[in-house]
Amino acid sequence: MPAEARRLHAKVFGHVQGVNFRYYTRLTASQIGVTGWVRNRSDGSVEVVAEGTALQIERLVQFLNVGPQAAAVTRVETDWLTATGEFADFQIN
Repeated sequence: MPAEARRLHAKVFGHVQGVNFRYYTRLTASQIGVTGWVRNRSDGSVEVVAEGTALQIERLVQFLNVGPQAAAVTRVETDWLTATGEFADFQIN
C-alpha cells in the first residue's frame, strides 16, 4: 500500500437506490483503481468504503456527489481514515 494511500468512508443520500448507483460506483472505482466496497443501507442511503491515493479517492468522491444519470444525490458525508490495504478489488456488498 503506497504511503499516500487514504481510506474513505462515505454515506450518500438522496434518490440513490434503484438507480444502479452501486453498479456505477463499482465501475467508476475500478476504472480509477480504487479498492473497497459499496452497499445499500436500510435507511435508503448508499455506503462506500474505498482505499486509494488521495487523488483517486477525490475522483471517487466527485462521482459520489453526482452519481449515475438516474440518481439525485442530495448529500455525501465523508470520513477520512488511514488505509489498511485489506481490499484486493472493489465489490458490491
